[in-house]
Amino acid sequence: MSIRVGIFGYGNLGRGVELSIAQNPDMELVAVFTRRDPSKVSIVSKTAKVMSVDDVETMKDKIDVMILCGGSATDLPVQTPALAEHFCVVDSFDTHAKVPEHFANVDSAAKKGGKTAAISVGWDPGMFSLNRLYAEAVLPEGETYTFWGRGVSQGHSDAIRRIDGVADGKQYTIPVDEALSKVRAGKQPKFTTADKHIRECFVVAKEGADLARIENEIKTMPNYFADYNTIVHFISQEELDRDHKGIPHGGFVIRSGKTGENKENTHVIEYSLKLDSNPEFTASVIVAYARAVVRLYNEGNTGCKTVFDIPPAYLSTKSAEELRKELL
Repeated sequence: MSIRVGIFGYGNLGRGVELSIAQNPDMELVAVFTRRDPSKVSIVSKTAKVMSVDDVETMKDKIDVMILCGGSATDLPVQTPALAEHFCVVDSFDTHAKVPEHFANVDSAAKKGGKTAAISVGWDPGMFSLNRLYAEAVLPEGETYTFWGRGVSQGHSDAIRRIDGVADGKQYTIPVDEALSKVRAGKQPKFTTADKHIRECFVVAKEGADLARIENEIKTMPNYFADYNTIVHFISQEELDRDHKGIPHGGFVIRSGKTGENKENTHVIEYSLKLDSNPEFTASVIVAYARAVVRLYNEGNTGCKTVFDIPPAYLSTKSAEELRKELL
């Protein structure tokens, strides 16, 4: 029997989730929930419904797992706890500093409703989080470094677009080459946040908007831009559409560690991603974890989980026997 999936929010990530579900034969898309007029939202699926978010609870018994595709700035902190009481849910909450608070809120709601939830699923947080854990466990004496980009951050771009006076915008995260080279050489340098990355923003302002205020709000935004060297460019909508239409991303997790009686041997672990489409790859990770959430729920394992709590085998369509034979 197929896993019945709902998508809550139908932007870039929601569309990516829909495409990913189509590549997973054990899943079917039941409904897409939108804040827009459902009659004006066109989806790829020929069988799934498009419904208003106001009607989501009418589908409680028809959806096995709800994938939330809103933004981390204002959507997911409200939506995930609200839905976790009624559905098994997965989200991609990516404000690292607020993960403990978000976890607690979702865990309380999921346990109240007897449901299973997974938060902060994607590639960072998510796949990169796992690689940081594995690397630090293997090389306890050392330093871990994470570099993002060059690519478009969906969460940071969404945060820009929420600023009053902004019509559209896109943010690129760019690693500092000198910092990356030092880490790959095993030097274990100490960096400030600004030493490792530049954040470059391309912003379309509404007519008459105060550009100086918008730039200041971006550069001083806590958890997003305040700790970085941030560059803001104001451009036209035509320029943004022409020159910044893609959503690439990627990055590196690097662990440099020492072993030996006198720590004479250096080891460097590197995990990297190069993504043509940030939302489509993120969606693919989320869909795999949606399968795991349903399996945990069917076993009676409720409450909120992160990627650290979920066995890798639960992500796969393959049996334990197949995994041992083919991948171990």
